[in-house]
Amino acid sequence: MDTAIDVFNQISIRIIKEQEAIIGPLAWSEAAKVPGLTIIDPKAHTVSVTGEPKEVINSLVSRYEQLFGRLSREVSREAVVDLTADIPSEDIPTSLK
Repeated sequence: MDTAIDVFNQISIRIIKEQEAIIGPLAWSEAAKVPGLTIIDPKAHTVSVTGEPKEVINSLVSRYEQLFGRLSREVSREAVVDLTADIPSEDIPTSLK
């Protein structure tokens, strides 16, 4: 698997899991509605980013923010701060900056 895609898969999973801690299983249902993000198995916490990674992450964060407000964006950003530290700044989705 492409290392860059793997990082974005990890970012997606981490965001969904953090949102799940707050809103429960609805986090996975909402993530499944994001274009370019395929939920493979929510119980095993596996996803696949099939679209343009930055757009997919921005859409995922935006989806939660539309439903649950600005705080959900902060939760998403804090959940992945260690993962985004190793990504060149131009490759970090704007929703996570």
